[in-house]
Amino acid sequence: MKRAPLYSRSTRALPHAALEAPVEEPPPPAKPPLRRRLAARRELFLWLLVAALAVMVGLQQLRPGSRVLTQQDIDSAVRHTLENKPLPSVVAKAAATVAPSIVRVQGYGKEEESGDDKTPPDPKAGGKAGGKAGGKDAGKDAGKDAGKDDAKREGPDRSTGTGVVIVDKGPGLILTNLHVVLGADRIKLTFSDGMEADADLVNVQPENDLAVLRPKRVPDDLTAAVLRSTADLAPGDQVAVVGFPFGIGPSVSAGVVSGLKREFRSPEGQRMLSNLIQFDAAANPGNSGGPLVTMDGEVVGIVTAILNPTEHRTFIGIGFAVPIENAAAAVGLPPF
Repeated sequence: MKRAPLYSRSTRALPHAALEAPVEEPPPPAKPPLRRRLAARRELFLWLLVAALAVMVGLQQLRPGSRVLTQQDIDSAVRHTLENKPLPSVVAKAAATVAPSIVRVQGYGKEEESGDDKTPPDPKAGGKAGGKAGGKDAGKDAGKDAGKDDAKREGPDRSTGTGVVIVDKGPGLILTNLHVVLGADRIKLTFSDGMEADADLVNVQPENDLAVLRPKRVPDDLTAAVLRSTADLAPGDQVAVVGFPFGIGPSVSAGVVSGLKREFRSPEGQRMLSNLIQFDAAANPGNSGGPLVTMDGEVVGIVTAILNPTEHRTFIGIGFAVPIENAAAAVGLPPF
C-alpha cells in the first residue's frame, strides 16, 4: 500500500505576495508586573537570609565551648535595652492620646460690656452666630464662682481657656467652662493642627460652669476624646491635666485624684459647685475647660477651678474638675 506523503508535492507557484510577506515571529512572553517581580525578589532574599541565619546558628551550636542562651541572658538584654532606650512614661502616652482633641479657646468682647449685662442665648435655638456668650444669670452663677479663679484674663476684652472635642460628627461639639466664654462677643478656637475657626455657644450649664461650643468649621481629621465614667475613680488614681495655662501650651501636668464629691465656692461667688473631683496636678489660669484624663488618655472630668485663699489665683496644690457625667449631660450625650 502506497504511503501518504508527509508534505505536498505540488509544483504550483505560490502567489507573489505570499513570497514577499515577512514571517511573523511569536511575541515575547509578557513580563510579570514590577510589583510582583519585586515581591518575588524580596521573598527570595528573605528565604536566603533565613537559610543563612540557620546555618550560622548551626555552626554556633557545633563550635566547641558554645554556651546555650538562657533566660538570664534574655532578661539581661531586655534590661540593658530599657536602661538605654526607656519607654515613654504613662503620662506622655496619656497626653499623646488626648492631644488631637485639645482646643485653645479665646473669648473676645468689649470693655464697656460686662458679663452681668447680657442675656444668655437660647440653647433650644442653637445659639446665635456672633452672639454674646453668657448673660446676667450665667454671670452670677458661674463667672464669679470659677471664672476669675481659673480663666486667663488677658484684658477687658479677651480671655483664654481650654476646650476638648467630645463630638467629631458633623460640625462637632466642644466642651469648655462657661466662665471662659462668658460675655464674649466672639469665640475663637485653635485646633491641635493649628487651624483657627470661630464658634457659636449652643448650650450652657451654669450650675456646673459648663458651655458647649459648635465650631463654624473644623479640620478634616477632627478627633473626639474618649470619655470614661468616674464610677471606678478613686483617690490616689493617677491623672493628668492638658491645657493652656497662662496661654502657654498645650501643656501637660500630672498628679493624682485627691478626693471625690468635693464642694467649692470662690471668694467672690455666691453659688457653690458640688460633686467635684479634687486633684493635685498643676492647673493655672488658662487650664479652665481642659480635660482631666486617666493614664489611658480618657477624659473623666473638665477642669473648672483652683483653690487659693490668696489674691494671686495661682495653683497651690488643689484643683477641681466637673465629673464627665455632668459634662456629657450638658451636651446631651447618654449617661455611662
